[in-house]
Amino acid sequence: MHSFLDSKLMAKALRQALQQRQVELSHSECLELVAKQFGLANWNTLSALIDSASGRNAPLVLPRDWVITRQTDHKYYRLGLDPDAPGTALIECKFDRGSNILLTEDHYATVMQSVVADEFRGQRLKLTASISTADADRGTIWMRVDGVRGSVLGFDNLRRRQTDGALTGTAGWTERHIVLDVPDEAESIQYGFLLQGYGRISARSFRLETVDQAIAPTDGRGGRLLPRPTNLDFSDSSRPDA
Repeated sequence: MHSFLDSKLMAKALRQALQQRQVELSHSECLELVAKQFGLANWNTLSALIDSASGRNAPLVLPRDWVITRQTDHKYYRLGLDPDAPGTALIECKFDRGSNILLTEDHYATVMQSVVADEFRGQRLKLTASISTADADRGTIWMRVDGVRGSVLGFDNLRRRQTDGALTGTAGWTERHIVLDVPDEAESIQYGFLLQGYGRISARSFRLETVDQAIAPTDGRGGRLLPRPTNLDFSDSSRPDA
């Protein structure tokens, strides 16, 4: 299925198809017709939309030891370090709400890190990070504690909270935290941040620490494992084998 990013190819194919039927239209005239197909006033409007989306197609560098989940669809999102804000990572939808691309909360992208649970077993673990959003359907942090064969022993992504939950729309820098128990049978701990639907989320200042029993756990029920949390400030963008 074509998107508006394929407009020039669509105009070329349209012109060739019309020529086969002895209908002569210029390439610019075909571009205008394609713009109409996408419900836009003219080619200039469509061209501006393409330029805007193309800028968001530029690849980003992942912070070292962070990964993108397999479920992330790269044709809708770009993920990595924010080139304009050192120490900040982002997830950004490549398309605006006004485009012909229909996204729902089933479309999402995630940047995450996985660590072995050894040094945290039998303790209560707190994840803290700062996030901000721009026109986001939902942006949040999350943490999961896994047991043998990936069994989920604890999970929270802020979605069930009445207060201090996931961010929607546009919001400035906001600190969020998750607290989970790490049972003795825990094998690994996963955490990261995600964006659902349209918009953008930025994240920085991840911190993972053990806390005492006076701090209540929060409510809520891939990749290689690292020996310990690392590069939580996103300061290192080099590849692990660099």
